[in-house]
Amino acid sequence: MAKKIIEPIKGTRDFYPQDQAWQNWLYNKARIVSQSFGYQEYEGPVLEPFSLYAAKSSEEIINKQSFVISAKNKTVQDNLILRPELTPTLARMVASKEYQLVFPLRWWSWGRFFRYEAPQKGRGREFYQWNLDLLGQDCPNADAEVITIGIRFLSSLGFTSNEIVVKVNDRKYLDEKLKIIGIADRKKLAVFRLIDKKDKVSTSDFQAMLSEEGLTKLQAQDLCLALKDTDYSGESAWLTELFSSLSDLGVDDWVEFDQTIVRGFDYYTDTVFEAQSKNNQGRALFGGGRYQNLVANVGGRRNIGGVGLAVGDMMIREALADLNCLPILSSLTAQVLVTVFNEELFRHSLLVADQLRKAGINIETYLDYQTPLAKQLDYANKKKITKVIIIGPEEAVVDKVTIKNLSSGQQKLVKQKDLISELKK
Repeated sequence: MAKKIIEPIKGTRDFYPQDQAWQNWLYNKARIVSQSFGYQEYEGPVLEPFSLYAAKSSEEIINKQSFVISAKNKTVQDNLILRPELTPTLARMVASKEYQLVFPLRWWSWGRFFRYEAPQKGRGREFYQWNLDLLGQDCPNADAEVITIGIRFLSSLGFTSNEIVVKVNDRKYLDEKLKIIGIADRKKLAVFRLIDKKDKVSTSDFQAMLSEEGLTKLQAQDLCLALKDTDYSGESAWLTELFSSLSDLGVDDWVEFDQTIVRGFDYYTDTVFEAQSKNNQGRALFGGGRYQNLVANVGGRRNIGGVGLAVGDMMIREALADLNCLPILSSLTAQVLVTVFNEELFRHSLLVADQLRKAGINIETYLDYQTPLAKQLDYANKKKITKVIIIGPEEAVVDKVTIKNLSSGQQKLVKQKDLISELKK
């Protein structure tokens, strides 16, 4: 009886070469757009002290969705956490070397993250995420740049403004509305979290949630009316400058003002934004916002504000699949196979392959000289390798090789000294 194959942990993924080709493609898109705006790549540890995230991140993520590891060493007071996001780590790194870094600081990263939540379409317990942050420039223009980079990224993947909208809000602007309505400061954060869930529940359920939080019927009515107001002109100089900058950057057809966008992280203080599919079939394609106090909260001596965005790989893939826009990618790293005619010519084939690699050509070599040539060609066909090099006794004696094109079936005899230039054609 065959042994049962051990399955991967629910919510995690195996990356076969074709899957890794997708990851590499997406990473490269993020790298190109990040570097085009002058951002530098960095990375932090996957494991962090639990206390770093406990008071800085979303309450729901920390209490319900985090992988927490108990410290085995009795002398260590803090548990460990598999990072659910990156911003607290970034803030810690900046605080550690704040007087050695050059501000404004533009950094980006691509790495694995972990959340203990119910796996479903576009959501896993382990995922890749692109993070991009700009610290040390506390102005709407900085927020506009980060939003624009996110839009440029989506555009490079094939999305258009007909399919995606980036909804933008300002927490301080919304905070003023709550004060006018008479909602106490101690309830503000809880109300923000409810507003963030507004589009996911019915109107009656939202009203009931506000009532449970202690809002009067009049306050709940006034809040719902305020959330429908889309005219910030004359009330918010910050939003006015932000949208003006977005227009100057040429992305005004992608963005709109929406007071129901709050975002779930407690450290956001001002601008918040979220890219959503207009067909309303999925979660946010990216999200982010401004955090003014996080670096100081993790031990920094100065209050260095920042703004950042995060993009998860799984929802991007689902959105591209829904639009039938997934790229056709090859996982092959070599398009040429050097065959081995027999044992006597094995070393000759290895030397030719090595000569080609030194010239910058990726080469795969068939290493079992007992395998018939026909089977080697069949192997190349199955892998979709387009060219094979054959060095038989007749070729070897005159320092020539045969190049066979498996797509067309044509073959050509060339001098060994001309092989590199012939392949580079």
